[in-house]
Amino acid sequence: MSAMGLDLNFWLYPALFLAALVAGTMDTIAGGGGLITVPILMGLGWPPQVALGTNKLQASFGSGSATLHFSQAGAIDWRGCLWGIGFTAVGATLGTLLVGSLPQDLLKRIIPWLLVSIALYVLFSPRLGQEEIRPRLGATAFHLILGLSLGFYDGFFGPGTGSFWAAGYMLLRGQEMRSATAQTKVMNFTSNIVSLAFFAAMGCVVIVPGLVMAAGQFAGGRLGARLVLAQGARMIRPVFVVIAMALAAKLLIDAYL
Repeated sequence: MSAMGLDLNFWLYPALFLAALVAGTMDTIAGGGGLITVPILMGLGWPPQVALGTNKLQASFGSGSATLHFSQAGAIDWRGCLWGIGFTAVGATLGTLLVGSLPQDLLKRIIPWLLVSIALYVLFSPRLGQEEIRPRLGATAFHLILGLSLGFYDGFFGPGTGSFWAAGYMLLRGQEMRSATAQTKVMNFTSNIVSLAFFAAMGCVVIVPGLVMAAGQFAGGRLGARLVLAQGARMIRPVFVVIAMALAAKLLIDAYL
């Protein structure tokens, strides 16, 4: 199946750009950008694999832009990320290859409750992410477990991946919120780009709308990264809680109603 020829009315392109700009900014700060972009792409009437593949194209530019900005600011420990990049790439490969062959109902029912739990924990733990604390899990074990599981999840389903990564870096690796957010974008970019490669090989990417949204995501990713570096946990915490709750509500409605 080739998605190259799925054309849209011209007036939709500015709307797609603005939606991607907002999603890229939001996703960089606290995750959940797919809460905006996936329903929009699904609403265009495309097959699910085409909507997901096109979403990966535009999301790769957002996570890549944020990663570049965080790296230029010296906020990323690249040496410490290597295992995570490798395991996340493996997980994303497996998840993308299994799209459509496994039931998503179970994930749709479980993930919202996990997001609610994380959001409540962050909300009622005012010191979480304010400063570095002693890690609860070694770096290799952490990246093995979360890289494979969240990489698989992002390739297979996706919503909330960034929120789970950020929470994991804070809770299990003891990182403060700004550092956790920067490391998260590296892992997001890894799973996005790997998943995109497989969707593209299957002909499930609509190029022109995807690139229009990619431009919005690129700008949003840089804007979000600048806000994170300037404001830190003071801004990330409330945005994180609101986005996690909104994403959980959306997934609960989809799963149960």
